[in-house]
Amino acid sequence: MKRIGIISFAHMHAYNYASLIARHAEAQLTAVWDDDERRGKEAARQYGGQYYRSLDEMLLSANVDAVIVCSENTRHYEHVMAAARAGKPVLCEKPIATEMDHAEDMIRHCAERGVILSVAYPVRHAYTIRKLKGMMEEGVFGKVLAIHGTNRGKNPGGWFADERLSGGGAATDHIVHLADIYRYLLGAEATRVYAELDTKFHDMNVEDCGIVMLEFEGGIQATIDPSWSRPGAFPTWGDFTLEIVGTRLCATLDVMKQSSTQYSRSDVQLRPWLEDVDQAMIDDFIACISQGRAPAVDGHAGLQTLKIVKAAYRSSAEGRYCEIL
Repeated sequence: MKRIGIISFAHMHAYNYASLIARHAEAQLTAVWDDDERRGKEAARQYGGQYYRSLDEMLLSANVDAVIVCSENTRHYEHVMAAARAGKPVLCEKPIATEMDHAEDMIRHCAERGVILSVAYPVRHAYTIRKLKGMMEEGVFGKVLAIHGTNRGKNPGGWFADERLSGGGAATDHIVHLADIYRYLLGAEATRVYAELDTKFHDMNVEDCGIVMLEFEGGIQATIDPSWSRPGAFPTWGDFTLEIVGTRLCATLDVMKQSSTQYSRSDVQLRPWLEDVDQAMIDDFIACISQGRAPAVDGHAGLQTLKIVKAAYRSSAEGRYCEIL
């Protein structure tokens, strides 16, 4: 039984991760640290485990085998580095960091200490994505020419709209998921980016929409529509769609299609029946700890997608294509 600690419940995903671990056959939530004591204690009470006022005390405790970092984006660096120093395997919420040098340090320090570092890209674990990957490797699409994807969600508000804590708005929040899927499906790296980012839907100081155009190795063209444009009444957190154009086959994918829509007088809910990608991601992380193997999504994947985000911001500011450094 693997003993898991969660570092911060600042990110809303922490609550689902905690719920999944609490029900897991091979893991249990044994520890919680949060700089918001009230929030941390409430999470520990709800999901089990001990609340720690001191992060170092939690990390050095024999009560913890591995940790999940769900703090504000700009704090991922300090928390992953602390876990690495304590020798604890880490699953870090995306983005891996908000600064390139921080991400590189995190990867290097974990590698030097033999610490597993995984990044939370749950869509990578979706059956439909794995199926597409197999089709591409089998040559079913022929030569892939272009991909278009959308990741449009609701405005999360709170610290997500505070650049000091988030590192940016919708571009930081949503480019990374599709960028990771493109890298995975194509087996290639993006070489340059053109982006236009803006604020159109909400009164905030960070971007809430935009369009991102990528060129991958081999000349493959890709676009990303990242936004916080879905209204509050939208039946899910957002969407995740792909259109793939090949010389032999074209295909479309909507990850949310495997669902039923339920209506009442006051509510609309989308009830999915597809596999729980968060569950699959947690399963992979626990298996990595147990088997000592590399995770499906490692720190390098987090770094490469952060490079794309940073290039998109440069492109939007300068009004030109920017090389991915």
